[in-house]
This record gives sequence, structure tokens and C-alpha cells, in this order.
Amino acid sequence: MTQDWNHLSKNISKRLAPSMAKDHPNLPVVKEDGCYYWGVDGRKYLDFTSGIAVTNVGHRHPRIVEAIKNAADELTHGPIGVIQYESILRLADELAEIMPGEIDCFFFGNSGTEAIEGALKLARYVTKRPYMISFTGCFHGRTMGSLGVSTSKSKYRKHLQTDGNTYQISYYRPEKFEDEDGTIRENEAIEKLEEDFAALFNHQVSPDEVAGVIVEPVLGEGGYVMPPASWLKSIRKICDRHGMLLIFDEVQTGFGRTGNWFAAQTFGVTPDIMAVAKGIASGLPLSATAASHKLMQQWPMGSHATTFGGNPIACSAALATIEIIKDESLLENTVNAGAHAVKEIEKLKQRHSVINNVRSLGLMIGIEIVSPSTGKPDGEAVLRILDLALDEGVLFYLCGNEGEVIRMIPPLTVTTEQIDEGLRALDRALTRFEKERTTT
Repeated sequence: MTQDWNHLSKNISKRLAPSMAKDHPNLPVVKEDGCYYWGVDGRKYLDFTSGIAVTNVGHRHPRIVEAIKNAADELTHGPIGVIQYESILRLADELAEIMPGEIDCFFFGNSGTEAIEGALKLARYVTKRPYMISFTGCFHGRTMGSLGVSTSKSKYRKHLQTDGNTYQISYYRPEKFEDEDGTIRENEAIEKLEEDFAALFNHQVSPDEVAGVIVEPVLGEGGYVMPPASWLKSIRKICDRHGMLLIFDEVQTGFGRTGNWFAAQTFGVTPDIMAVAKGIASGLPLSATAASHKLMQQWPMGSHATTFGGNPIACSAALATIEIIKDESLLENTVNAGAHAVKEIEKLKQRHSVINNVRSLGLMIGIEIVSPSTGKPDGEAVLRILDLALDEGVLFYLCGNEGEVIRMIPPLTVTTEQIDEGLRALDRALTRFEKERTTT
């Protein structure tokens, strides 16, 4: 195995595009289970990434594996509309039960960016308006339509002529509206939001030409920023005032990550359209553009379509995922485990001066790393800390405009013992990093 792997690994740069093969840390693995990966090197690694917020019920949960095997005995492909099959119809019913508000109708795709494309098309088709508004720092995908509303990093748009029918305003920034003790000056944040919308409408685009406003209820790839509920509620009011549709990108926050089924429920704000993916099917390609039946019925046959969306095996895995979250009380575990993790990270913050802000909602946790001498974000330090943490046996990921935030998103099945195990490894990694900095 090792000899074959070494041969294959040497060819990775030849056979895979750099945009696919060069992410961090490129850990060679042979197996996954629960909250762990097993490496080619024979080591066991605690996974605090969940495959980038995908395996919310843990890697290879036995009930997911069983659902996949049973589904494959019956159907492997289902061009819905040409044929009908049980798993997609049951999944639509189950999703309707857990969605916020009156959202109860679905167009299934394969990925998060497909769900966003569907949401943008639906909003424009229904309103007959050409423009969209998004927020600086948000990430919605890399296909051309979704890229047009994504501004987490300029490099994602480099050399690409994106959709010009989009406008951006500033996302909520904690450094502007939060005091050192964590108190949020909500009125100031809302006033700034209203001013930004007013300036946009006065100088760049008339609101009666805007189809919708798309926002991540929690800023994900852009740095794990959690705005106050009042800020999101204000966006809802602005949309209602001008007849614009509100789109929530819940690709990363969905399926229990924030302690509720969706962040919309956590914040008490119901959008008109939602895009969901990642945690929906525990690793199988599946996504959904979701809206009310009333809204979706205005999007007729031929205005959008799919060949592979709603694959019967993926839908079966999604049904099992929803059942597991319910049966194993994973929403409750997310709240409790997340609170425990933050308490322990705050202890690390007292020992390690590179840790600045700790931002969290459920098991969506961001640890901001700064230079102690300047207080500025330090993405270079994050990469080194992640390497050292991996050497200590735990896998984290990064986010933020400068890569300055350590992203901690373990499976929702994670135990407090596993959290403690991972944070002890992070503690050792931080200690090693600080010793390196002292001796250079």
C-alpha cells in the first residue's frame, strides 16, 4: 500500500489541477470513522474539520453506510421528472418539517454553489428584477453566478469577468461594534446597515430593480463572524420594505451546525429562499434551493433543470442524516459541546498571546490569531500552527480574508473528551510555535 501510495502521491501535481490538489494540509489518509482519520503513516488523527462542515453526524456513520448500500441495491441514478423515486419524495417531506417558516418546496442539486445558482435564478425569475445585493466578505461559491456575489477573497475573482448585476455592502464587523467586554452596540450596527443600504439606493441602484439580498447568516470562509440577530432582522425589514427577496446561504451553517437545524432558527429570521448543502447528506453530493411552495411555483419547468440533482443514493443518505441528528440528540450535543469547547479555548487564550478573539455559535468556532507585537491578523502564523497541530494529532482548517482564523468545526457527534483531546494538542502546538518564534 505505502509503495503504491508513494507512486501515486508523486504524480498528484501531474494528474490533478493545482486548484484541486494544493489545499492545506494535503494529509494522505486511508480510512475515516467517527471523528477520526487514519493516515498512510499509520497514525490516527482527530478531525476538527468534518470534511469542511460536511460530515455532521461523523465520518462513515453506520446508519449512513447502511442507507447507501441499501439504496444502491435499488437505484444508482434517477433523473427526477423522467422517473419518480421514493427517496427524493420522502426527503422533500422531511426537509419541509425542519425548515424555517413556510419554506417547504425544493430544487435538488449536487453542491453548494449549485444551490446558490438556483437561488439567484429563482429570485430574478420571480421578481423580474435584474440586480442582486451581497455583503463584502461573504463566500457563496466559485461558479460564475455565485462568484458574482462572493467577495471573501479577491483572488477568487482574479481574471474572471463575474456577473456585473451585483452590488455589495459591508458585512457586520465585530471590531467596529463590539466593546472589549463583548458588549455589542447593536443600535450603531443597525444604523450603519441602514446608511449603507440608503447610500446604495441613492447612488448606484434603485431598490425596485433589486431582485434579492443574499447573505451568510454567519460569515463562514470570510472569518467566522456572528452578527447580532437584530442586524439580520433589519435586513429582513429592508427587504420587505422594497419587495426584495431575502436569500440565506446556509451551506455551512445548516443541519445542526449552530445548535438548531438552521441558523435562520437560531437568529429568529426567516428568509424567502435558502441554499443548503454540505451537511445534508454526510459526504454524498447533494444540495437544495429551498423556498415556499407559493414562490417556487412561479419557477416553471424549463427555467431550471438538472441531470444528477437529487441522486437517489444521496437522498437516502440525507434521510438517514436527518434521522441520526434527531435520534442521537445532536442539536443538544452541539450546544453543550460548543459551550465546553469555548470555555476551554478561553483558557488557552490566557496562556497564549497569539489568540485574540474567539467567536462561536454551536460547533462553528473561530479562533483569531494575531501578532502579539502588532495586534494585527497573522495568517502566516496560522499555517504554521495548523502544521504543528497536525503533528500533534489533530486536524484544523483556516478561514478569514488573510487566513488569520483557525476554523474548528468538528462533527456534531464529538464528545467533550474528544474536544479536550484536540485542544490539548492545540495547546502543545501553540507552545511549540511560540518557542520557535522566540528562538528565531
